[in-house]
Amino acid sequence: MVQRALADLGGIRRFVSRQDVVVIKPNIAWDRTPEQAANTNPEVVAEVVRQCWQAGAKRVIVTDVSCNEARRCFQRSGIQAAAHAEGAEIILPDPELFREVDLGGVVLKSWPVFTPFLEADKIFNLPIAKHHVLTGATLGMKNWYGILGGQRNRLHQQIHQSLCDLANFMLPTVTIMDCYRVLLRNGPTGGNLEDVALKKTIVAGTDPVAIDAWVAKAYWNLDPAQMPYLEMAAARGLGTVDFEKLHVKVSQLG
Repeated sequence: MVQRALADLGGIRRFVSRQDVVVIKPNIAWDRTPEQAANTNPEVVAEVVRQCWQAGAKRVIVTDVSCNEARRCFQRSGIQAAAHAEGAEIILPDPELFREVDLGGVVLKSWPVFTPFLEADKIFNLPIAKHHVLTGATLGMKNWYGILGGQRNRLHQQIHQSLCDLANFMLPTVTIMDCYRVLLRNGPTGGNLEDVALKKTIVAGTDPVAIDAWVAKAYWNLDPAQMPYLEMAAARGLGTVDFEKLHVKVSQLG
C-alpha cells in the first residue's frame, strides 16, 4: 500500500533526491504494541525507509520525541527493529540534541526543537490516525508535537492555535497517514484492542490540511468546523479543507 501510494503521487524520486538527508517522523509516543494502534505501524516505517534508500538518500533517520519512556516506546512499538533492519539510523530524544528556536507562531514562540528535524533535507510525516479527547482526532498536524521538547502539555490550553503554528513551521515533504489500524476511541494512548478498527488503508499526499480533513471525515465523521485547527491552517495558506475539490485517487489492492 505504501508503494502504491507513493507511485500514485509520482514516485519516491519526486520527493527524495540523491544524497538527501531524510528524516522520517512516525508517531512513537506510547509504550504500546502495533496491535494497539497508538503508534505508527512499523511496516509502514520500514517501507518508507526502503523507498528513500532506493531514491539515493545519503542518510535515512527515524526519530520522535516520545511521551512515555523513549527506549520502551521505540522497542515495543516495533519501529526500532523494523527501521534498523532496513538500515535506518535510529535517534532517541537526547536532551543534549534540542535547540531553542523561534517558531514564529501566535502561541508557539521560542521553544526547544529536536535538532534532527532542523537539519534534514526532506521530512516525511508518518502519523497514525487516532481518536483524541481534545481535538476529536490526532492526525498529521498533531504528529508535529513530537518535534518539541519542554512541557508540551502546556500547549493543550490553546491546542488548535498551537497545532496551526506547528503546521506552519513544519511543512512536510509528504504525509503518509497510517490508517491500517485506526484507534477509534480512547485515544491517543489507547490500550484496549476493542477500540481498534482494521481499515487496511494508507492516505498520502502533499496537502497536510486536506489529508487531516479527509481522515477526520472518513473515520469520525468530523467536519472542519468541528476541528478549528484545520480551518485556521487553511486560512494561513497551508492547504485546503475542501478535499473533494482535489484530485483524489483511490487504489485497491487484492
